[in-house]
Amino acid sequence: GFDSDNSSGEFSEANHKVAEMLDLDPHQSNRTGGHNGETEIQENGIKRHRTSLPAPMFSRSDFSVWSILKKCIGLELSKITMPIVFNEPLSFLQRITEYMEHIYLINKACSQADPLERMQAVAAFAVSAVASQWERTGKPFNPLLGETYELTREDLGFRFISEQVSHHPPISAFYSEGLNKDFVFHGSIYPKLKFWGKSIEAEPRGTITLELLKHNEAYTWTNPTCCVHNVIIGKLWLEQYGTVEIVNHSTGDKCVLNFKPCGLFGKELHRVEGYIQDKNRRKLCVIYGKWTECLWCTDPTTYETYKKNEKRGGEQKKLKPSEDVIKSENDEADDMPEVQDTVQFIPGSKLLWRINCRPPNSSQMYNFTSFAVSLNELEKGMEAILAPTDCRLRPDIRNMENGNMDVASKEKERLEEKQRAARKERAKDEVEWQTRWFHQGTNPYTGTADWLYSGGYFDRNFSDCPDIY
Repeated sequence: GFDSDNSSGEFSEANHKVAEMLDLDPHQSNRTGGHNGETEIQENGIKRHRTSLPAPMFSRSDFSVWSILKKCIGLELSKITMPIVFNEPLSFLQRITEYMEHIYLINKACSQADPLERMQAVAAFAVSAVASQWERTGKPFNPLLGETYELTREDLGFRFISEQVSHHPPISAFYSEGLNKDFVFHGSIYPKLKFWGKSIEAEPRGTITLELLKHNEAYTWTNPTCCVHNVIIGKLWLEQYGTVEIVNHSTGDKCVLNFKPCGLFGKELHRVEGYIQDKNRRKLCVIYGKWTECLWCTDPTTYETYKKNEKRGGEQKKLKPSEDVIKSENDEADDMPEVQDTVQFIPGSKLLWRINCRPPNSSQMYNFTSFAVSLNELEKGMEAILAPTDCRLRPDIRNMENGNMDVASKEKERLEEKQRAARKERAKDEVEWQTRWFHQGTNPYTGTADWLYSGGYFDRNFSDCPDIY
């Protein structure tokens, strides 16, 4: 993100320009969806979450990212305020929660007796965590210092809590646990932004840790680098690249995944290739696919034979989605969409993961997945139990979601000014900011600095939460 409580207001005229150009009728805020509080209950008792946003996405065609960024050359991007039109109506804390969209892969890892199959499932989960970013060119709102987000999904078997623990540098900490006490998933993310003239690169620093409690195993990794291209002219598009190393600290096994850069002719676009090796560096299997589509694995000998044949001009087979293939290779077949893949299929490979289909109206909803659409839903009675710092209560995000762009822009400026004033007041009184649900510590598996969950959030004692909205 680009927003900051250090911004001097130099770029705030862009926000006013947005408000003048939009001129949206606030009374039409629910024109494409139901009210937030009306969550349906199915006959089997499981809650049915909303399938669309209250208002469609506002077109960015009249706005240029470059018109803002050309003033920012040589400046740190984390201190630049961007107009709200470039946002999507989610906080970065909610964006982090999208890691949990493919939680069935964690459940699968928990159920496997073979450590190799557990690592395969964890590798697929790590790749799936970035899949929701595909075609998501809107930036999430920067969380305010002290902002939180919670999500409990009994149907999916987890609960999740996150907090913005630092504003400069911006650090988001999160913690999730299985409702059956079978896993713990936690970490902290510190996105480092770089502006290269034609593209913006976000390096997501911070360690991600997954603990499988039944197997007494812990896995750690970091996410690949994300890059947004064509910020000056052309259609914005996303690329993920870099090496991701997943380490099993109990067995010594390691999975090395290479998110390949696009290359000059786009041949490697979205491709992921890697392998799993044991503690003696013996390759156990090869993993390949695309982070935008699917992930497969095969044994190293088969993979090398296929690659040699491919170089000699042998016949290549493209995967054709088949219900029989999916059912034979994956227990979660019912959750797998029928999507035409472009991945070169190696005969005998096992399907590890396939991306979920998006809602048919996704392009009018910031290219959200079905899971993302539900994240800012404010269900009936929820306000009474949420922490007052929860993202769902942010007026700028709520107004943007409802289509009230002019109000959202003004609320965004008000919240940023309130945050600046609070920071100055603390500096005047020489008071240090105190985080509420996380504390600084050391990751027990990597030995590196990390933010650890302090516990107690779900006791719901919110009496000392800060007033940030």
